[in-house]
Amino acid sequence: MIVADTNIIAYLALPMDYREAAERLYLLDPEWIAPQIWRSEFRNVMTLYMRKSMLTLEQALQVQAEAEDMMNGREFDVASADVLALAEKHAGSAYDCEFVALARHFDVALVTMDRKLIDAFPREAVLLTDFIEDSQ
Repeated sequence: MIVADTNIIAYLALPMDYREAAERLYLLDPEWIAPQIWRSEFRNVMTLYMRKSMLTLEQALQVQAEAEDMMNGREFDVASADVLALAEKHAGSAYDCEFVALARHFDVALVTMDRKLIDAFPREAVLLTDFIEDSQ
């Protein structure tokens, strides 16, 4: 089991950089979990793709539905106290701290490509590419 940040989910769902790496990660460990906020962040990715005319509304809705199906039953609420305690000590956003709090709760890795997140939380966060390399 891993915590997948929203970009990792997007890499798997869309033709973008790191898609192949996300596919390998999913083969290595298909039990991805995320805090509930991933849905809103993913909607922002869909919005960006629509505004850049890279997806139509219909395509974005389809991709969103597929991602939600994949994550169904693997979404968790995190305690506000945990998120705010992390945010107090680190420069990361409360959004990022939700992913970290979930990783801490389950004592699993948070897989990301966000180097600032890795620098702030080196115990929990690991680069997608490093996770794959270390797992082989």
